[in-house]
This record gives sequence, structure tokens and C-alpha cells, in this order.
Amino acid sequence: MNKAGTDKVTTLDFARRKKAGEPIVMITAYDALFASLADSAGVDSILVGDSLQTVLAGEETTLGATVDQMIYHGRIVQRGTERALVVVDMPFLSYQVSPTDAVRNGGRILKETGAGAVKLEGGAAVAPAVEALVTAGVPVMGHLGYTPQSVHRMGAGRVRDRGQGAFEKLIRELKALENAGVFAIVLALMPAVIARRLTEAASVPTIGIGSGPRCDGQVLMLHEMLGLGGHAPLHVKRYAELGDEVLAAVASYAEEVRQGKFPGPEHVQKV
Repeated sequence: MNKAGTDKVTTLDFARRKKAGEPIVMITAYDALFASLADSAGVDSILVGDSLQTVLAGEETTLGATVDQMIYHGRIVQRGTERALVVVDMPFLSYQVSPTDAVRNGGRILKETGAGAVKLEGGAAVAPAVEALVTAGVPVMGHLGYTPQSVHRMGAGRVRDRGQGAFEKLIRELKALENAGVFAIVLALMPAVIARRLTEAASVPTIGIGSGPRCDGQVLMLHEMLGLGGHAPLHVKRYAELGDEVLAAVASYAEEVRQGKFPGPEHVQKV
């Protein structure tokens, strides 16, 4: 049951919610079925993450995601969504080469998926790409802290920016993104005290993941919170253990087929 209203969520609603102190709820999804369930549950935004490479494709990193993949998954997520704002990740090297490339690829994603925005990683270095996208009419969500597309340079899955001067560095990156026109910024895997100070200093909403409770909203990977897959990171709360249930269900099906118990008379078409 949708408990968050029925009006379509827009980027302007993000700004209104920060001003009103209303937390923003975001979650990942990669297909129409899960998107429909998340949308019906009342989330405000659905992120079609390039994490589909690790979650769905079994790759070790997100780097192999392509623009065509993101468009395909973005389109089917949008098809299953009525209310939530759909945001699609721009994959590695789709925006870093030049602002022209960023506009071409971001424009394709928005046009061919029907989504409401794109997301890209980085601070001042990607500000020209952000500005070009926003000028072209493509809403952009930023992303600071742990950036999976920089895994080979920064390492995987560690809390970032713990050292002295971390806040000063991050606030410069944040302000560069704000000045370029982002409507929100994901703060990923950073100390809670830093994320809180950034949120207080930001004029746009912050969406935290592994960055403490004082961001303007939170995002989790749907498969992790549902208990689908392997070990969940520290910042993930398991709201279900569907992996165990799926395993048990498929094992029961296999056993019944082998024992001749399925299909039973109730599953057979009558003449």
C-alpha cells in the first residue's frame, strides 16, 4: 500500500523535502517487477544503478556497464513505475571524456528510458559535464565519497575521507556540483560526522548510503536489504531473508518433481 501520496515525484520535490525536513526514500531496482513493488510500497525514487553489473551479471566491478544496458534497464524500470522518480546511472566513460559525450549519452538515457534524471560520480572534475547536461535539460544527481567507477584507483568498498581535511576537500567538491546544477547528491560510505556537516552546508538534498542518519534521505540496494545474494555490508539492514526462502522453495520443487509429486492432479488441465 502506497503511504506516501500519489502525485508523481519530481526533482523539485527533492528540494521541497529538504526545506521541510522530510526524509527522502530511495532504493535500487533493475526491472519492472521489483520497480512496481518498490513504487507501490511508497519509495520516493528508484535508482537504476550500474551495480546491475555486480548484482545481476555477476561481475566483480561496475566498470563493464554500457549506455545501452542502462537504457534497457532504465526503460523497464520506468515501465513498472507510476509515482517514484526514476534516476539512471551514467556508466563509466559515458561522461568523463567530454561534456559533449556526456550530453549525448545522458540525453539518450533520458529520451529512451523516460526516466526523470541521471546520476554520475565525482566532484569538480565532472562539473563541466554536469553543467552541460543541466543546460541541455537533463536533470543530474551527483555522487561523492566512495565511487565504484574509481575502484581501480581507490579500492573497493571502504569508508572514504576519514583523514584531516576531509571535510574541506569534500565541501569543495560538493559546491562544485551545486554550482554546476545538480538537484541532489549521494554521499557514499563516509564518516557520519562528515556527512552531517556536508548535509548542513548543502543547498541541495543529500542521499546517504553508509554515511549515517543525518543525510536528507537514504538509499539502499534492494537485493541486499531483501537478503538476496551474499554477505551484506555493515551499512545494510536486512529487512527480509528472501535468499533462504527462494533456496528452500526451489529445493522443494526439485524434490517433488523427482519424487513424482509435481505436477499433481490439481495442476493438470481437464479435457
